[in-house]
Amino acid sequence: MSIQNLVLCLLAFGASTAAAQTPAQQVAAVLDDWHQAASVADEARYFGHFAPNGVFMGTDATERWTVTEFRQWAKKPFQRKSAWSFTPRDRHIDFSADRKTAWFDEMLDTPNLGLCRGSGVLVSLGGQWKIAQYNLSVPIPNALVDGIVKQIGAR
Repeated sequence: MSIQNLVLCLLAFGASTAAAQTPAQQVAAVLDDWHQAASVADEARYFGHFAPNGVFMGTDATERWTVTEFRQWAKKPFQRKSAWSFTPRDRHIDFSADRKTAWFDEMLDTPNLGLCRGSGVLVSLGGQWKIAQYNLSVPIPNALVDGIVKQIGAR
């Protein structure tokens, strides 16, 4: 078998594997690869998962970034061996009736922030799922909310 035929077979296999996935599996694969890209500081792969008009909302109330703004902010972390490491668990994915929009929420284990929650929206663009919005939050136990609210209000 020639190299050319081998490459064509591999491409066909890859396409058939992706087509065999359910939409929920496709969305989960995008999110998993996105998180993995950050963990190995693969900036191009990470930001390639965003829709052109994508938005990232961080844990601070001031952190609402366009893809361009977020990429600029993330330059330093992506120069390390790992930008950040989020390990997803307990993920839920739902879809619009036309199956072109998906929304999700997931709990994340992180070494620096502890337990976090990610939620967001993906859109199907040209047959690929892209992140249109991602919102990272730190869930605060209800027993601590009053104290946190007072601290925030004191600023």
